[in-house]
Amino acid sequence: MTTQPQTLPLAERATGLVGSVIDSSTSLLASQTHDIVRFAMGSPAAEAIPTQVLAEIGTEAIGPTAADAFDYAATEGDPALREALLGILDGTGDATTADRLTITSGGMQGLDLACKLFVDPGDLVVVESPTYTNGSATALSYQAELLEIPVDHEGMSIDALQEGVERAGRAPKAIYTVPTFQNPSGASMTLERRHRLLDLARGWGSVVIDDDPYGMLRFAGQPLPSLRELGAGDPLVFSVRTFSKIVAPGLRVGWVDAAPELQQLLINAKQAMDTCTNLPAQRLVAGFLAGGHLTEHLEVQRAEYRRRKVAMQEALTEHFGDIAHWTDPEGGFFLWVSFDRPVVTEDLFPVALAEGVAYIPGNAFSPSQAFPHDLRLCFASTPPDRIREGVARLRRAVDRLAATT
Repeated sequence: MTTQPQTLPLAERATGLVGSVIDSSTSLLASQTHDIVRFAMGSPAAEAIPTQVLAEIGTEAIGPTAADAFDYAATEGDPALREALLGILDGTGDATTADRLTITSGGMQGLDLACKLFVDPGDLVVVESPTYTNGSATALSYQAELLEIPVDHEGMSIDALQEGVERAGRAPKAIYTVPTFQNPSGASMTLERRHRLLDLARGWGSVVIDDDPYGMLRFAGQPLPSLRELGAGDPLVFSVRTFSKIVAPGLRVGWVDAAPELQQLLINAKQAMDTCTNLPAQRLVAGFLAGGHLTEHLEVQRAEYRRRKVAMQEALTEHFGDIAHWTDPEGGFFLWVSFDRPVVTEDLFPVALAEGVAYIPGNAFSPSQAFPHDLRLCFASTPPDRIREGVARLRRAVDRLAATT
């Protein structure tokens, strides 16, 4: 007896699920057997993760006498972490209160919660261009229609935002932005643009999804108030934060700051997702914060990331000064490189990988694939000597590609 192949009864929204070129690069690079300078993933350097301190905290926080650390936790977050987090945020632009704070499984869950609460099928959602496409992919998974708004050295263009919304003929339900040391460009939205963005959002009744993983990693320039601070409790500002960039990505611990009237909805939504954020990881982060380790850790990392950014810019000037230009971030992890002559960075990628260097092509940061001649480099994860070698390898790859086309 033969059976006919069955068509799976997929939900309509399944067609909008978009994978991540960025995250997929982890598996791709793991499969390589030759030496590769890795500018692809936006993660802290292995040596920047405070493994020794976390291990020492773990002997007590999740050690043999801490059986409760392996139980379920309160959905809104373990009390020890919530208390420690409120303490380290006190006196900063992100200072908040317990009724606004919900612990999440990394920043990505915060973005998913925002879209789950606010985005209906067909809603217009503004995203930056280029953007962190894991964020735009989340909106697409809730069947949003995306409106891409260009980013320049001052962040999202608010003039282009106004014009784009006027052309669309309807207000966006949400505006997704990485306002500080943006992924992938490294640009920061100016104070004037931050004020204008909030004013427009209020006029439209649009939620601003304020994704700020890098704000604590400023190593140059003057600090800017966060959208959370400028919003002064405005319920239209939904702020997403994470410990992935400032402590360790594998912990998968973050938080959202949202209007108190949303907290029960956030709890309800999380209980249908993961019940609670990983409790052993929460206890590790709580111990790290309560022990006063974050301040010194950030000071060391800021200085080191500045050193690495300078090394990358110097290497780019040496090897690419004649054919490309790039951004000059004052913090965070990334440089955005734009070629002055057509270099298709997706075609370049396999050549670069063979030469022993990896990056993320520009089209990975645009739902409409608007950046074929650009690429993102992460300077944070690589020491200066390897940065110089990696950039030299990248130029060899560009020259090899040019010789074959």
